[in-house]
Amino acid sequence: MTPKLSQIKKDFTESLSQISRFWGFPKGMGAIFAVLYLSPAPIPLDEIVGLTGLTKGAVSTEVRTLARMGLVHRSSKLGDRKDYYEAETDFYTSIRSILKERQNSEFDRALRGVRETLEKLDSGSVSGDEAEIKFLRERLKALQEFFNAIDSLTNAVIKLDKLGISNVAKILNVLK
Repeated sequence: MTPKLSQIKKDFTESLSQISRFWGFPKGMGAIFAVLYLSPAPIPLDEIVGLTGLTKGAVSTEVRTLARMGLVHRSSKLGDRKDYYEAETDFYTSIRSILKERQNSEFDRALRGVRETLEKLDSGSVSGDEAEIKFLRERLKALQEFFNAIDSLTNAVIKLDKLGISNVAKILNVLK
């Protein structure tokens, strides 16, 4: 059986909802971005509500957040009081926006929590089974290394932005 185009769009929207949740954003935000990304023209809020199944309040809130992040752009039509929305289609811009948003205090709090827990374990003042303490220390160090790598990648992408995308492309082409 050949899948219908509407089912393909629905599956894509669900996939972006899951990706959104993975990055720590609400699922609805991913669904809204997916609907807008798959639309050939800007669409009004009411239509986004219908396509996502979210409430008008939720769509309004998430669209404002997406716009603040630079992932969605608002426009209007002459003689129409409605606002229309479209997705950012430049993936470099989108990823950079997501990484900048993830650089917020929530990510910093997670890094700090892992670091503080490791410091407590390393202080030698924690009582308990030595094998379990060693196990926890190893696990937390691995997590800290991963978080540090993500943090470094985020900082690198943000710094690359200051060079400008055309300059970055030139550098990458020279390295080939």
